[in-house]
Amino acid sequence: MGNKYIDGTALAIAIIGAVNWGLIGLFQFDLVRFIFGDMTLLSRIVYIVVGLCGLYLLTFFMHLGNPDRE
Repeated sequence: MGNKYIDGTALAIAIIGAVNWGLIGLFQFDLVRFIFGDMTLLSRIVYIVVGLCGLYLLTFFMHLGNPDRE
C-alpha cells in the first residue's frame, strides 16, 4: 500500500516536532529557530509541515481497532 510511506513520513516529522516541543519545554531551546532562524520563511514552512503532519495523523484515530487497516 502506497500510504505506508506517507504514514511513516508524517509520523517521523510529527515525532521530530514533538522532540522540538520537548526541547522548548525543558530547556527553552527551539531547534527549528536555531537551525533555520527566527520566523524566517523556511522556519515557518517547517512549522506548517509539522502541523499538517499532526493533522494528517489524526486520521489514524479512525482506524484504531480496525483489523482491515494494514
